[in-house]
Formats: sequence, C-alpha cells, structure tokens
Amino acid sequence: MMKKRTFHILYIFLVLLLPFICRAQQPLNLKQAIDIALKNSLSIEIGKNYVQIAGINNNYGIAGGLPFVSGSVSDVEQTVSLDQKYANPANNKTSSNVGSNNFAASITGSVLITNGERVVTAKKRFGRIEMQTKDQLNSRIQSIVVNVMLRYYDIIRQESYAKTLQKAIDVSKQKLDIVKTQQSVGMANNADLFQAEVDLNTQTQLLQAQQLVIDQDKTDLLYQLTLNPDSTLNIADTAINIDGSIKLEDVLNSIPSHPDITAAQDQVLINQYIEKEITAQRYPSLSANTGYNYTRNQSAAGFSLLNLQQGPFVGISLGIPIFNGGIYKRQQQIAGMNITNAELQKDTLINSYTANTIKNWQAYTSNIQQLQQARQNYELSQKLVDLVLQRFQLRQATIVDVITAEQSFENAANLLINISYAAKAAEIQLRRYENKVRY
Repeated sequence: MMKKRTFHILYIFLVLLLPFICRAQQPLNLKQAIDIALKNSLSIEIGKNYVQIAGINNNYGIAGGLPFVSGSVSDVEQTVSLDQKYANPANNKTSSNVGSNNFAASITGSVLITNGERVVTAKKRFGRIEMQTKDQLNSRIQSIVVNVMLRYYDIIRQESYAKTLQKAIDVSKQKLDIVKTQQSVGMANNADLFQAEVDLNTQTQLLQAQQLVIDQDKTDLLYQLTLNPDSTLNIADTAINIDGSIKLEDVLNSIPSHPDITAAQDQVLINQYIEKEITAQRYPSLSANTGYNYTRNQSAAGFSLLNLQQGPFVGISLGIPIFNGGIYKRQQQIAGMNITNAELQKDTLINSYTANTIKNWQAYTSNIQQLQQARQNYELSQKLVDLVLQRFQLRQATIVDVITAEQSFENAANLLINISYAAKAAEIQLRRYENKVRY
C-alpha cells in the first residue's frame, strides 16, 4: 500500500513538472530571449525605481508651494525663591520653594504668496527630472534589447562556423575513404593517407575549439538574461536575415528624438530651471501667517499669581535680501556655466550619434552589396569541392587540389557568415539610433 501511494505521488509530481521540462528543452527564439532579459533585468528595476523616486519628488509640497502647519506644546513645572522689593517697603515679599507652572500651546499655519516664482520653477524642474528618468529608462531598455540581439546573432554566427567545420570534416572523411580505397588497390601512397588523416584530425580539433566558443557565447547570453549560466540553451534560429529597407535620412532625422538625446536636452532645461531658482532668491519673499496661541503662567506666590493669554493671530511676513556677500550672483554665474556645459554635452552626443550612424550606414550598405557575391562564391565553392572530390576519386586531381578546394569552401562560408553578421549588427545599431529597435 505504501509503495502504491509513493508511486502515485511521484506520478503526480512528474505530471506537474513535465510542462517546465518541455519548456526548458524548447529552443529559444529572439523574442523570447528579449522578453526574458527585460523581465529579469536588474538594471531596468533600478531605472524603474529612479522613475518612481522622481515621480514622488514631483510635488508642489516638496517645491515649497503648499501651506505649512505646525503645532507646539510646552508644560514646565518649577520651584523658585522670590525676593521682591517695591517702592513701598510694606509690599516687599520674600518666599522660598514657591511652585510655579508655565503652560503654552500654539498652532501656526504659513502659506507662501510669492517668492519670485521660485516654487513654480522648482515644480517645473521636478517634472523635467521625472521625464529625464523615463528617457534614461527607455535608453536602458534599448541597450538591453540591442545587446541581447547582438549576442543572439553572434551565437548563430558561431554555430554557422561550426556547421562549416562539420561540412569540412565530412569532406575530409570522404577524402580519407577515397585514399584508403585507392591504397587498397595500390593506387595511393602513405603520404596521401597521412595527409588525409592529419586534415581530418585538424578539422575535428577546430570543431571542438569552436564548440567552446559557442558554449561561452551562450553563457554570456544567459548572463544577459539573468538566468543560471549553467543552464542548457538552444537557439531556435539558424540564419541571419537582413532588413534592407533602412534609409539614412530617416535615421539622421530620428536622432534628436533618441532617448539619450532627449535626456541630454532635459538636463539643459533642468539647469535653466536651477538658474531661475537661484535668481528668484534675490527677490523679496512674501508669506501669510495665521494661528492660535494659548499661554498660562501660574505661581503660588509673587506679584502675579495667574497670567492667562489666548487668541488667534494673523500676519504677513516679508523677507527682502539686501546683501549676502555676492553668493547669489556667483551661484547664478555657475548655473549659467552648467547650462552651457549641458548644451555642449548634448551637441557632442548628437555629433557622436551622427558619426556613428554614418559609419554603421557605410558598413550596412557595403555588406549588403557584398552579400549576393558572397552567396554566389559560397555556392560555387560547394560545387568546386564536389567536383574536385569526384576528380580525386578518378585520380584526375591530387590531394593538394582537394585541400585547396576545402580551404576555398571554408573561406567562402566564413566570409558569408561574417558579412551577414556585420550587416545585421549595423542594422541593429541603425535601428537603435532611429529609436526603432525591432525584433
């Protein structure tokens, strides 16, 4: 009975675990990889926290524009000695250890009427800071997407290298079989046999080394996805498809709307608001005050045994800065220089993105132009290998001819792979500068 129950428990556990096992074995496509990266990214979580912080700070109360209400209560008991003397000596009085109580309570409210629009400017600055944090978060998201895409396609490139090496191994095996067959009938020497075996061993070693590169690339991708680096990862895609519809003019026109550029423009406006806030400190500040006071002083002896005061009050406070050693003036000069620096940094960023866009566009168009010829060379090199193998089997070609054809095939295949990846990498960067990363 116990064994049957244990079997049922294990069966239920395996049924519940089966969907996760199947999911883990399914190849990972690009969209799934990006979704996982965005979901697990700690950098994005940090960026979201900054956005929330900026949203909390974007408040009129923090800017100083809401009324301020405070209350206070004090109750003091004390024992004193009195020695009171008057013009009429008959009124003189001396007492020791006289108890007294001083009780005071008040509630005060203050509201700012005007201070040179410093509050309004501060509120605008907080709003701009919130927009800047959102731009920075958007930039982080795009960076993560781009990095995942580049790593994903690099794994496809490395696996394509491995496929090329595997095809070269198949050719080397055919070559070795042909040599062994020819040697068995006395039509081949040991030199050809040794060369064929060396070529096969070399290709096998290269494939093993290439597998290490693939495994390390997958580990890097798992790290970017914030997953266990020891996990097994299989890529769903096997080819690199290039989008040839990108236009340079569209990318250049979109650069000013890139989140990095808009964040830099936000910084310019933030510094301008800071300058206005500093300037506002040089203007008078007017505020209205109101409240209610209650005061009671009670003593067991003395001229006044009880003094009670209570009632509301209302008033206006006016602060006029007259001289503070030129601090505000110097702060304003520094703020003006910070504005200039922010504008220079924005212009520098635009120039950098423009130059990088043109460089990526040059790489993009050049590689696309080379793709068709690279595909033709790859197809021709495949036919060349097949033809040379046939001729080698008929003893119409030497083993050197086969090795040369193999090398031509590997070079053509690797060139096609590299051109495809370079074109895709340039395409991804152009989409990033265009603020239209697609996957």
